[in-house]
Amino acid sequence: SLASTSVGAYAGSEIMGGLLHVRVPLWARRLVTLIPALIVLWVYPNPSWALVISQVALSFGIPFAIIPLTWYTASKDVMGDYRDGTAMKIAMAAVSALIVALNFALIYLTFTGVDMPA
Repeated sequence: SLASTSVGAYAGSEIMGGLLHVRVPLWARRLVTLIPALIVLWVYPNPSWALVISQVALSFGIPFAIIPLTWYTASKDVMGDYRDGTAMKIAMAAVSALIVALNFALIYLTFTGVDMPA
């Protein structure tokens, strides 16, 4: 959980600094990324369950990455002549919908305690 927090903090600082041109003090970045990890470890002291919960929490961000990626690669304004063709747009929409649906299923099954068959 702490390892994924440090990777997330580094990735977030690179994106905010390089892509968004936003400067956030180091202490604020560390605080925002470390507090949720510590809360998970406090609420779920079992390390295995804490790892599961942290990965489920990280999966919340998947739709916020895949949907804009699908949108931008299909945009003529963004990609110009290199935008996705119709077949790729359909495939990306289907894959995006599947990933988002599986993500919601993961969240539901994790928090309702439903076990998946082996």
